[in-house]
Amino acid sequence: MYTTLISVEQLKALQAGGQPLMVFDCSFDLMKPDAGEQAYLGGHIPGAVYANLDTDLSAKHGAPGPAGVLTAHDADAPASGGRHPLPNREKFATWLSSVGFANDMQAVVYDRNGANYCGRLWWMLKWAGHDAVAVLDGGLQAWQAEGGAVATGKEPAHFQSNFTLGTELAKLVTTQTVEAGLGQPGQTVIDARAAPRYRGEVEPLDPVAGHIPGALNRPFGQNLGEDGKFKPAAQLRAEFEALLAGRDPATVVHHCGSGVSANPNVIAMQIAGLGTTGLYGGSWSEWCSDAARPVARG
Repeated sequence: MYTTLISVEQLKALQAGGQPLMVFDCSFDLMKPDAGEQAYLGGHIPGAVYANLDTDLSAKHGAPGPAGVLTAHDADAPASGGRHPLPNREKFATWLSSVGFANDMQAVVYDRNGANYCGRLWWMLKWAGHDAVAVLDGGLQAWQAEGGAVATGKEPAHFQSNFTLGTELAKLVTTQTVEAGLGQPGQTVIDARAAPRYRGEVEPLDPVAGHIPGALNRPFGQNLGEDGKFKPAAQLRAEFEALLAGRDPATVVHHCGSGVSANPNVIAMQIAGLGTTGLYGGSWSEWCSDAARPVARG
């Protein structure tokens, strides 16, 4: 079972061995929402299922209910706010079943975007109680560089399965929890956005620039080496320990703009042997939606 990373060679061996396996292509482009699926159709690992960030891995923003607000009784009620609200676990399990993913399968997730988007599906499967999910180290680029075959167009549909939710193996943190922990030793917030966004110098996506007071900054791309693969575990551990400067890794809550690009930091800390850390699903986009919440700059 692979639970963090899987190499191209290991994936090929799994395919050859005929073990229950499903590969997911999570390629996406925030600025061009249709570009990810077009890239998938233009070339993907044979048999891979396309997982769309907007429609498969996020909940709807508006929904039935007073003033368009979802209540806990709605089947579509999201599990977080922000620009990419997490669907609730039951809704996610329904999607997994619809694409034929079953509990006995090894999941392999990849993209062509530096693990930015496939990390979301990795985290969501852990959250659904499925431990056997791994990121293809180096993404589609590594697959092609090592002679992996590429298919084009759509793949045949899979028979529906009945994916069953298990105990959560990932920790979802709410805005209320982050707010209550501000300035407390029991919480360490790490912001995965680029440094200019963290400092509040630019903000291309959200209405307010800045960061959560006290948050540390580690842009998610820092987890990868020049080859596009995750850095060695020892190096990741040293870098995170330097950033934490004595803070307990167990207190870490990761966030980014909308709960997507923070996931490579979550994965990297697990690779580094620093344990399971929290994800603030709504992230900066949910935090800054209320003007009463404090904002830091610089």
